[in-house]
Amino acid sequence: MILVALGANLPGPDGAPALETCRRAAAALDRLPGLRLRALSRWYATAPVPAAPGVPDYVNGVARLETAPGPTPDPAVILGYLQGIEARFGRVRPFPNAPRTLDLDLLDLDGLLRQAPDPVLPHPRLHQRAFVLAPLLDVAPGWRHPATGAPAARLLAGLAGQEVRPIG
Repeated sequence: MILVALGANLPGPDGAPALETCRRAAAALDRLPGLRLRALSRWYATAPVPAAPGVPDYVNGVARLETAPGPTPDPAVILGYLQGIEARFGRVRPFPNAPRTLDLDLLDLDGLLRQAPDPVLPHPRLHQRAFVLAPLLDVAPGWRHPATGAPAARLLAGLAGQEVRPIG
């Protein structure tokens, strides 16, 4: 199971709202070589982390992908695919945590533990982010952190104060 976080809080290069950009990015995930979109969470609205005055809320979700039978895909190849999709949707990186047209993060790849090179797996901050864990529970309710074994529901319960609101 491959888990990918999707997020955006700026209009896409064509002016599309962040929610539409995230929906289009999810469809693009389903077209990646050797990967198929098997589940997509609800969409959530969340305040920027860290908080920043005047910065619009984010739209966040999580996609569950699966591969064709065979060896686990190379994480660097998947990361390259994700960065290619981000680039098509106008992603720039002017500074850390900058508002963005699209952010795709590889969260987990079949429980692989990897410290280096990029991408680090599981994603090093996913257990600290309600905006990741809430949608992750939609697509993988039994997921456990590969390094600690902690269930996603328990991790999310420990993040009181991080408001995550379903959209619609």
